[in-house]
Amino acid sequence: MTLDQLIAGLANLTLQVEDDGVWIVTLNRPTKRNALDAATVEEMIDVFSRARILGARAIVLAANGPHFCAGLDLVEHHQADRSPEQFMHLCLRWHEAFNKMEYGGVPIIAALKGAVVGGGLELASAAHIRVADAGTYFALPEGTRGLFTGGGATIRVADLIGKARMIDMMLTGRVYKAEEGVTVGLAQYLAEDSLEMAMRLARRAAENLPLTNFAICSAISHMQNMSALDAAYAESVVAGVVNTQPDARSRLAAFAGKTAARVRPD
Repeated sequence: MTLDQLIAGLANLTLQVEDDGVWIVTLNRPTKRNALDAATVEEMIDVFSRARILGARAIVLAANGPHFCAGLDLVEHHQADRSPEQFMHLCLRWHEAFNKMEYGGVPIIAALKGAVVGGGLELASAAHIRVADAGTYFALPEGTRGLFTGGGATIRVADLIGKARMIDMMLTGRVYKAEEGVTVGLAQYLAEDSLEMAMRLARRAAENLPLTNFAICSAISHMQNMSALDAAYAESVVAGVVNTQPDARSRLAAFAGKTAARVRPD
């Protein structure tokens, strides 16, 4: 599939490609608060499965309308009247999409705003960096609706904020507003304009060597799933490959020649 074919096949997402290799993937169901139906999840699998192969150097995940994502499309779910088996397989497609994001090797920066709720928080947690604005709020209301998370919250949200906070969110319907959400780890940045800052971060990440970004955006997650002994071995192997890549020689030469930018606080 070519990039043009991928773009032409999207109905619930839009894809814009910048000259520097940054992709802007936008959730485009604003009248549904960008809730995720089955068709949108399939489009996400298509996009994030092909991003690296088709040349994406970094991706900004944005949203049309005032809200990032309100989670599972509950209207579709209610009308579909799925069997347990059918819903299990739907959840597995969500996991497929989010795993393609987390482990795909392309940096993904989520520009959050408004509702980041339920499956929307599961989606955001699959990104590598999350930028919130002042109107962003986070919630896992599944418990109050007689539901349970099915898109990876028990894996990723619990990893971000801890088991106790996640259980509290689900049992009580607790809502974290923007600054508090950043404080507990639901996002790394709070900005006046989350999309503008996400674009700046994506462009910065896109300047890195693709193999280095691939390691950062896939190997670290894999290593977190390993024992400490296995992770140490895997880290050594990845470092052996990445740290000797030919494309890094000019950057190492600049450091050795003291012409590379120094690491300094702002």
